[in-house]
Amino acid sequence: MPEPALNVGYAAAAAAGDDVAAVKHLAEAYHAMTDQLAKAIVGQSDVIEQVLVAMFCRGHCLLVGVPGLAKTLLVSTIARIVNLSFKRIQFTPDLMPSDITGTDVLEEDRTTGKRVFRFVPGPIFANMILADEINRTPPKTQAALLEAMQEHSVTVGEATYALGEPFFVLATQNPIEQEGTYPLPEAQLDRFMFHVVVDYPDADQELQIMKQVTGAYSAELEHVLSGQEILRLQDIVRRVPCADHVFQYARDLARSSRPGTPGAPDFVGEMVNWGAGPRASIYLILAGKARAILHGRYHVTTEDIRAMALPVLRHRVLTTFNAEAAGVTSDQIVLRLLSEIRPPAETI
Repeated sequence: MPEPALNVGYAAAAAAGDDVAAVKHLAEAYHAMTDQLAKAIVGQSDVIEQVLVAMFCRGHCLLVGVPGLAKTLLVSTIARIVNLSFKRIQFTPDLMPSDITGTDVLEEDRTTGKRVFRFVPGPIFANMILADEINRTPPKTQAALLEAMQEHSVTVGEATYALGEPFFVLATQNPIEQEGTYPLPEAQLDRFMFHVVVDYPDADQELQIMKQVTGAYSAELEHVLSGQEILRLQDIVRRVPCADHVFQYARDLARSSRPGTPGAPDFVGEMVNWGAGPRASIYLILAGKARAILHGRYHVTTEDIRAMALPVLRHRVLTTFNAEAAGVTSDQIVLRLLSEIRPPAETI
């Protein structure tokens, strides 16, 4: 694949230590990536933005949608345009933790006759991991991902092996056919930065998909970023300035989702069992920084926080039985919080 001139401009900016120029080139890279993705993926602009935001925040994504919505194609296409190693793990009821992390194999040294253990890496040793239908495997195997997601390392026996950087886990989950599945525990759900809902395409997009897939079309993709450039851009994202009133708004949104917290709306006590923890407010700020920089802005606004609230909060707000009986979802609760919790006044 040819390398675009975009990478040359970013490398020069990074070498010069010019954050403003690096922000400009990151915004250009984002548009170049969406242009490349559009060659293979029809629509899903919000999903693409959320996945890329998580990537530049060193976060992981849980993609939830019915079969046939190109979740796997989206992840593999992103891996191709950013020139990263990609592995797909199909989660099944008989999958074992060692099938993911790897295992020690006993071998005999032909020269000395001694038997030694050699570690054979599993599919987790890649830059981008697609954990397909993660809820179809038992909790013991699901937990094999926890250390990798949090520590970016894998422990097998007494040895700990570092994973290559950058490292992302994008897990998929089917919202239907729940029989025989193992729902992810809240502690593991909280490890995912975003819960991304992949919805059906509209009528025009579905017509375009039909024509594209049933014809002879084949997308010719170009590399946009390398792994090292993604690592540099992740550092740039964390240096994006954020005003105090934006920090306070992210804090207020997360705290208002917790029943019994002073200042939380009355409906939260009735409809929410458990609210979002401090990790949610951290991710709101990081996601806001990444979204601002991807759109070519040099500071975070409260609108960036609002735009990222649903994917950050929807899996961290657990509804009560009464809310479920009334058909109230966590998405509806988050949207109601966004309408009632107003941003604090900006201080100068």
